[in-house]
Amino acid sequence: MPHILILNGPNLNRLGKREPEVYGKDTLTDLEKKLFQFAEGVQAELTFFQSNHEGDIIDALHEAEEQYDGVVLNPGAFSHYSYAIRDAVAAISIPVVEVHLSNPQAREAFRHQSVIAPVARGQIAGLGFEGYKLAVCYFLNNNK
Repeated sequence: MPHILILNGPNLNRLGKREPEVYGKDTLTDLEKKLFQFAEGVQAELTFFQSNHEGDIIDALHEAEEQYDGVVLNPGAFSHYSYAIRDAVAAISIPVVEVHLSNPQAREAFRHQSVIAPVARGQIAGLGFEGYKLAVCYFLNNNK
C-alpha cells in the first residue's frame, strides 16, 4: 500500500474562509476527511501536513524521501517564486505531483508561471479537491 504525503502550503489553512468564490466553502479539514475516506477505499495511506512557512515545507520534502512513496504538493503562492522549494523537489528521489485547487492560468498573470512544475512529475490544476484524488491515483497506478 503506497504511503503518500499530502503537503499543503501557505494560506491553505484558510480554505472555506479565503476567497470562497475561487476556492469553495470547504475547509482544509474537509479536504483531509474526504481524502482519508477516498484513500481507505483505494488502499492508500495518507499523511497530511500544512505550513505557511517555506522552510517547513522544504524540511517536509527532505524528510519525505525516507518515509513516503510520493508527495502531493500544493505549494500555493510559493509555486510562482520559491526556487528553494523547487530545489527541494528536485533534490529528492521520490515523485512529487503539484496540485492547485484553482486554475492558475485563468487567474492573475503572476500566477501563470510555476517554478515547481518543471521538476514535478506532473501538475493538476483547476479541479478542486478532485485534483488531489487524481494525484493519489497516479501514485496507486505507478507505485514503485
